[in-house]
Amino acid sequence: QVRLVESGGGSVQAGGSLRLSCVPSDSTYHSYCLAWFRQAPGKEREGVAGIDSSGRAIYADSVKGRFTISKENALNSLYLQMESLKPEDTGMYYCAAIIPTCAHATYVLRTSAYNFWGQGTQVTVSS
Repeated sequence: QVRLVESGGGSVQAGGSLRLSCVPSDSTYHSYCLAWFRQAPGKEREGVAGIDSSGRAIYADSVKGRFTISKENALNSLYLQMESLKPEDTGMYYCAAIIPTCAHATYVLRTSAYNFWGQGTQVTVSS
């Protein structure tokens, strides 16, 4: 079990910024890798950003150049800095964990690769 707690969501206008945080707790696993996903109303959950098995950051095409993923090793926390937000970035943002290591780049943004999910934090971008 890995309990993931997301925070940092909110409502902003287009062009604004937000920083999301994912803090794991109550983990029975010593090794796992985290990533960010999002789900807009009426749409499937999609990968946003993650870290692959080589340590590289992987981004969805729709967020490249605007979003930056980072991690804090001491807490094994993951962050998502979102800049130049657009209305189409609106959705529930989820943190997910894969056991025990990061996935190959091909699978980093696939929901099926992840074992545990947080409850999500809402991001709303108005035009």
